[in-house]
Amino acid sequence: MGLLRIELPDGTVKEMISGATPLDVARSIGERLANDSIAARIDGHLVDLTTPFAKDAKVELVTLKSPEALEIYRHTTAHLMAQAVKEIYGDDVQVTIGPAIENGFYYDFFCETHTFSPEEFETIEKHMAQIVAANLPIVREEISSADAIKLFREMGETYKVELIEDLDVSSVTLYRQGSFVDLCRGPHLPSTGYIKAFKLTSVAGAYWRGSEKNAMLQRIYATAFPDKKELKHYLAKLEEARKRDHRKLGKELDLFSFNEEAGAGLVIWHPKGALLRTLIEDFERREHLKRGYDIVMGPQILKTELWKTSGHYENYRENMYFTQIDEQSYGIKPMNCLAHMLIYKTKIRSYRDLPIRYFELGTVHRHEKSGVLHGLLRVRGFTQDDAHILCMPEQLDAEIKDVLAFVRDVMAIFGFEYELEISTRPEKSIGSDIDWERATNALISALDDTGLPYEVNAGDGAFYGPKIDIKLKDALDRKWQCATIQCDFTLPERFDLTYVGADGEKHRPVMLHRVILGAIERFIGVLIEHHAGNFPLWISPVQAVVVNVTDNQRDYAEQVYKQLRAAGVRVQIDLRNEKLGFKIREAQMGKIPYMLVIGDREMHEGLVAPRHRSGENLDSMTPEAFVTFVEKESSLYH
Repeated sequence: MGLLRIELPDGTVKEMISGATPLDVARSIGERLANDSIAARIDGHLVDLTTPFAKDAKVELVTLKSPEALEIYRHTTAHLMAQAVKEIYGDDVQVTIGPAIENGFYYDFFCETHTFSPEEFETIEKHMAQIVAANLPIVREEISSADAIKLFREMGETYKVELIEDLDVSSVTLYRQGSFVDLCRGPHLPSTGYIKAFKLTSVAGAYWRGSEKNAMLQRIYATAFPDKKELKHYLAKLEEARKRDHRKLGKELDLFSFNEEAGAGLVIWHPKGALLRTLIEDFERREHLKRGYDIVMGPQILKTELWKTSGHYENYRENMYFTQIDEQSYGIKPMNCLAHMLIYKTKIRSYRDLPIRYFELGTVHRHEKSGVLHGLLRVRGFTQDDAHILCMPEQLDAEIKDVLAFVRDVMAIFGFEYELEISTRPEKSIGSDIDWERATNALISALDDTGLPYEVNAGDGAFYGPKIDIKLKDALDRKWQCATIQCDFTLPERFDLTYVGADGEKHRPVMLHRVILGAIERFIGVLIEHHAGNFPLWISPVQAVVVNVTDNQRDYAEQVYKQLRAAGVRVQIDLRNEKLGFKIREAQMGKIPYMLVIGDREMHEGLVAPRHRSGENLDSMTPEAFVTFVEKESSLYH
């Protein structure tokens, strides 16, 4: 039997017999490493710990401390959950897919005879624990697609059959643990006994393959950690996230609603929510005007021929809505860039005119699948703080850096930290390789010059250009995609945009597509959860409520209310014949920053007694002094 040369990351070479595995390598180093290892990389490919070496190779052992470990751990736990569900509920349940996701995993099940509920989670978890205690080996098996189809068809697993048929490959891999078998690429933990801590968290509906044309499945969400303390910490954070859920708070604070009669994914803004949105939009207009942007507005629909010219029809039409008017086809805009280019083309532009910065709070519509709609965070109709900067190529670096500074300033005002990511050319794209290289290099160069750290997200750019994505970090350390800067040499070419240079010749401008907050709806959803509905004073729809102690102060309370309202304070009044404590608690539940309490002393001395929603009492002051107080705090953001 021949010997193989197996090289470790530190350059050490071990000679192993043919057919040896990474687990054998781990054992040759030490039993502790063997116990800690869960998978391996052979020549860069992630594999099971028991995968035999076929030739000389480089190997890297994966332990629970490795970056890849958590995904492997959670995907194995998804199989564990599916096995428990199958063994509890029997053949009435079909398994579909069960991937690891950012904070855990899920598994989608088809079952017509039973609806899963959170009350059953404990039963499923107990059965999962029994399978863990059994320490079942998890075994990889490669078989022909024909045999796999036959196997799953005999098991009544029609969704697995469909998946294999769509793969159109000669062979597939299965993973077995006890009575359970699943179609999977792997890798997985060596046995079920490696799993230490897990928790089922929620159940939801999900269409098969995300299409409402397909069957409705039942998705059980869960999470898993190698350590029980980590799980406990995560569950505490999850409970806090539930309290902050913008859909829950949006209803409690009467900000917005969704109505199936209106249509899925279409937001209906209530008075307080519309005011919150208006305050943010007004702030955006002021900030853009200060930075040299011109405010423009484009139509909601444009002829389909324009969308063909831009490449949207070819590359994005599955996300668009179309309509017919006088036998002419129109596309409802999913983006605002086309109208901005048409404005640019209305006159001859000189190099002296550039850069030109067009800003629009533009409402767009995109055909999102029902299964991915999620409150304000994923909707079908939304408004972007969209801008397009048309400049000479030599101005590009300065413009990108100015946008990065704009993002920095605005996120500081709203209290967000953020991370940056460069997204490069996707498979489905337009434009030349040279233009894509110029655009990508321009973004990278600007980031490198600023010294800002960033990651590369290969293949996730827009179809017309690469982009810098800005991901906000909220109070719970969750990341949200909002701002973006996209560099585009292609659409100016397609729309024949030109400017007259200093040499008197025509030249092609470059265009930056950028948003600062992104979709206003999405940003407000993130903002609600970040602040748990306790908005800063400057954007609180209601900044204060005037509260009388008894009917004796009614007239003075009304006088104060009118005085504050006339001075621009967003104020309400509560004159109900209720106990003061009840009124204050209700105002606190409404997240109103200040309660202005008026008793006999305040009435006789012409004062108000402000009480913060946190419970802190401020010194009594005149209504005029409270107006100044509100103006001073709010002016920090103007």
